[in-house]
Amino acid sequence: MTTRPFWLSGAAATGDSEITLTNPYDGHHVGEVSVPSADQIEEAVAAADSVAATAAALPAHTRAEALLHVSRGLAARAEEIARTITAESGKPIKWARAEVDRAVSVFRLAAEEVRHDNGVLQRLDTDPSGDGRMGMVRRVPKGPVLGISPFNFPINLVAHKVAPAIAVGAPILLKPAPATPMSALILGELLAETDLPPGMFSVLPMPNERAAPLLTDPRLPVVSFTGGQFGWEIQRLAPHKHVTLELGGNAAAVVLADADLERAARRVAVFANNAAGQVCIGVQRVVVDDAVYDAFTDRLVTEVEALPTGDPSAPETEVGPMINEDAAVRVLDWVEEAVAAGAKLLTGGTREGSTVAPTVLAEVPGDAKVLREEVFGPVAVLQRVSGAEEAFAAVNDSAYGLQAGVFTRDIQVAFRAHRELEVGGVVIGDVPTYRADQMPYGGIKKSGVGKEGVRSAMTDLSYERVMVLTGIQL
Repeated sequence: MTTRPFWLSGAAATGDSEITLTNPYDGHHVGEVSVPSADQIEEAVAAADSVAATAAALPAHTRAEALLHVSRGLAARAEEIARTITAESGKPIKWARAEVDRAVSVFRLAAEEVRHDNGVLQRLDTDPSGDGRMGMVRRVPKGPVLGISPFNFPINLVAHKVAPAIAVGAPILLKPAPATPMSALILGELLAETDLPPGMFSVLPMPNERAAPLLTDPRLPVVSFTGGQFGWEIQRLAPHKHVTLELGGNAAAVVLADADLERAARRVAVFANNAAGQVCIGVQRVVVDDAVYDAFTDRLVTEVEALPTGDPSAPETEVGPMINEDAAVRVLDWVEEAVAAGAKLLTGGTREGSTVAPTVLAEVPGDAKVLREEVFGPVAVLQRVSGAEEAFAAVNDSAYGLQAGVFTRDIQVAFRAHRELEVGGVVIGDVPTYRADQMPYGGIKKSGVGKEGVRSAMTDLSYERVMVLTGIQL
């Protein structure tokens, strides 16, 4: 099998070493990816720095057409990319296909935003000192971006780094997760077919330690990182950079007494376990009103036990393997630790290789890792409460605050949830796992800082520059 090249300043290149990729489900060989040398990484950074002014001045149509080309290319190669995602990450093929569809939308949305990004005219003669003056406000890029993406969404979270950067005219150096670089390299192929200038993008797979110097390099003034709690170290190492951090959560789904229990159980079962629970806004805590707790719990366990688990290439599979066996061992350790401390195991709690059986726990002690930290595995923890006030207090009793879901049909309770829950997003009538790619996305507390979502990310990667026109008659 041929070693895949990386993308250095818009051109294919090979480096001084390789990453060998294996399928997390059965260990079969997936391929090799070339890794850039230190000199090649320096070349990519220097190219991004030198092209920054040219990139910022690119006409809107050039940026929009490049983004549309990528969107169309992703759509044309959707099945190939989905199978690549499944091969390198173990994500079930049905969810891999859904991920590619979302990436298609991200690049299309970015192209639309470019064409509508017209700036603002502002009258300044609202006071006598402003007679004959008008302000024009437009956004300009903060500079080249270092984008660091995780393994769990190897094309769509890459899209959320790359598309907004191109949309605002910022060069981007992308470091995909070492476990899942192949999807990002296909994206590089599509970018290389556009009229973007050399240096506008590089896709550089590398071990995490090789990327360390990039975090403090002043030529990359913006860092966009999605991953674990290491993100706070980036903020500490580079205090003068603009840093956007999406650092995960332990998302809660609230099921109140007026909820549709059948729908709630089905949605919680699926979205506590899809992608083997390796989703930042996957359901982890299930906060259930005492009035419906027993009925809901029975339904939830039935739904969880019915989830097809196993070979991620099978079209019916809902739950595949975790990214590697070490991750699976860690999740089972946390489950067993909770059970040893008094938690009740309702289903699951077993492992075969890197595949963890979908697991439901109840009566979990308040200090257990499965309740306090991000499990990032197929585990749902039930919590019994009495009424909305206790439920919302339970949601907020967390060091994380990314998203929450509330199953209720009461509009007043919905608005109360939006007012009181300490999270970046509240989803009413569904799980916290829902995300539309155009909406603002990001959390508070240990979940990070800043927002993604195409328009929000474009705002994040740019700043307002004002021009005052003087001596004009309005």
